[in-house]
Amino acid sequence: MPRWGIVGTGDISDRVVADLLDISGEINGVWGRTAERADAFASRHGIPFATSDRSALLGRDDIDAVYIATPADTHTAITLEALDGGLHVLVEKPITTSAANAEMLFARAAQADRFLMEAMWMRFNPLHVELIQRITGGELGAIRSVRASFGTPFFPRPGKARPEDGGSILRDRGIYPVMLAHWFLGDADAVTARGVISDGVDLAGHATLDHSGGAFAQLSWSGTEFLDLSAAVSGERGWITIDPMFWAGSTARVHAGTAERIFRVPERVEHPRVGHGYGPMLEAVTAAIDSGLREHPWHDAATTISVTRTLDRILADISSPSLLSLIHISEPTRPLYI
Repeated sequence: MPRWGIVGTGDISDRVVADLLDISGEINGVWGRTAERADAFASRHGIPFATSDRSALLGRDDIDAVYIATPADTHTAITLEALDGGLHVLVEKPITTSAANAEMLFARAAQADRFLMEAMWMRFNPLHVELIQRITGGELGAIRSVRASFGTPFFPRPGKARPEDGGSILRDRGIYPVMLAHWFLGDADAVTARGVISDGVDLAGHATLDHSGGAFAQLSWSGTEFLDLSAAVSGERGWITIDPMFWAGSTARVHAGTAERIFRVPERVEHPRVGHGYGPMLEAVTAAIDSGLREHPWHDAATTISVTRTLDRILADISSPSLLSLIHISEPTRPLYI
């Protein structure tokens, strides 16, 4: 089992570390932007070593892998530093801020012979695992459309609001709807998007991904208002609705099989969440590293690069001068859920 180091001391790290400890993960060090933050994090979780010197963490001989949860614009540099130091890497989504950088990171991981994965917990959530198996097994027939949205009002926190820090509601939240569409429809032939941008940061948007043969995805994301937090996958024989919050869901309804189940009483599928929900992903990553894998087959380099490329295409569309919208938010609010 790999021995872990943690890079970043924010809310997500708190939740991931709690779940990692629940699966008997060994955590031997943490890095924070300041010594005070690192010490406080280490104290909360019983981690023996804390530092504000990243090289001191990455150079320890009792650490085999790192989990990186820092602002998106830092992911590339820190991931390279860790890979070059001989460490396996699990890095928060988005793995980086462009498909070109994602390709470079996976190429470097292959050269270093180290495991690399974007932390897409949704792919390992037991509910989604079952739904993927049922859908790919043909329960809905050929998939014709995907609908998903993720929007709750808040002004991005420091590190996500500033363009220089890679701030992007699309990459932070919209990545989940885009990922869901990719699971069942693959790469789109055409991308059409509209959005709201303020000071170079996309705050909200919607996109249609069109595929040959007429299949499509309708996706939306926002940090300025509520959107329906459910999702649906529809096919020739029925559809499945994933209840809110679809990316971290525990329940879904399957409208397929008999007429009664399609129109009146859909099958309810439920997988109660354990802990904060990161355990299945952490167990899968641990098993992959222990088995000598350098990618996880459920969320591999090709998938990550493909989704990142779609995010790039969407941002290019909403950032074109003819579509640019500027807004001002006078009363920022705290995030309701990340």
